[in-house]
Amino acid sequence: MKISIARGELFEALAVVSRGLSSRTTLPILSGIHVSTRGDSIVFQATDLEVSIRTSCKGRIEQTGQSVLPGKLLTEVVRSLPEAAVLIDTTTPGTASIQCVQSSFSMKTLSPDDYPKFPEVTPDQTVSLPSDVFSRVVQQVSRSVSRDETRPILTGILTVVDSGTLRMVATDSYRLCIREVPVEGVMGEIELVVPGKAMEDVAKLIGSNENVSLGIAENQVIFTFGDTTFISRRIEGSFPNYRQLLPKEHTTRAVVDRAEFLDAVKRVSLMAQHSTPLRVRIAVSDHTLTLSAATQDVGDASEDIQITPDGEDVEIAFNHAYLLDGISVAEGEAVAIEVTSPLKPGVIRLAEGDGFTYLLMPVRLG
Repeated sequence: MKISIARGELFEALAVVSRGLSSRTTLPILSGIHVSTRGDSIVFQATDLEVSIRTSCKGRIEQTGQSVLPGKLLTEVVRSLPEAAVLIDTTTPGTASIQCVQSSFSMKTLSPDDYPKFPEVTPDQTVSLPSDVFSRVVQQVSRSVSRDETRPILTGILTVVDSGTLRMVATDSYRLCIREVPVEGVMGEIELVVPGKAMEDVAKLIGSNENVSLGIAENQVIFTFGDTTFISRRIEGSFPNYRQLLPKEHTTRAVVDRAEFLDAVKRVSLMAQHSTPLRVRIAVSDHTLTLSAATQDVGDASEDIQITPDGEDVEIAFNHAYLLDGISVAEGEAVAIEVTSPLKPGVIRLAEGDGFTYLLMPVRLG
């Protein structure tokens, strides 16, 4: 194989597929990127056997063929090159020659015959979503995805498209995030649980593509956007009944400026070290929300914020990092914090409108 590609396009393609590279030392072939020619396109693919990514770009093909090049090394080499044409020559068995202007590299290659075949699957159900909406919703819910592999279902994001609405839900059992947005012109229905990491990777990769297609085939989910196909396994099992976790009522509600709340939580959290909870006290008559934290042998901090309250005075405590995440991913100028009691979950919503719910388990006060 002998090909020539613009450095920028080559690096962009490698950046996409390298998210599928495996770090498993037991299967060295999975640390490589499979490069091949197809018509007038150059095709790149990578897999870790759970995720498979394929993308393509145009280039000059002097000799057709295929090869497997060391993924991380190739990406770093191309990253370091100047903006010019990059020539990749694998006509010498077991070796790839890479040239760009005055730079010349040689690296060992792996046999393409040993590389896993890319899964050619046809989805049974497909929906097409606006890429900007998809990315924004994933960014909002993904922080609540569990990293605990012992409960696989919680490492995924429940994704539902129904009646022109996209809803994503994630929980790690300490907090729960629900984001629901209308999506105009979207036909079809779909419901599945997708690994959180795969969703985050796709959200970062789709860029300014107009739409991302989401399809289901047996135990796999297929994302297609631009010249890229991203295939991941689905997570089997039943997602928790999150609706029954949501409080039906509240005794206290406080509307607060989101940016002011966020900055205050960041400041006071500096004194919430070693798992120290962040206390939130709402004084209805004073129209004040007081944040406080005290860590033994470190110090303490407190800050008052003006609010628009409703209900009764209350004091509740939260994990400061989880509270910070909830305020960070909410949208709009103001948010509402709703509390039922110090021992029941608190809820952050948009002050105006709906579609965003962030439920947060309290920390018991000593």
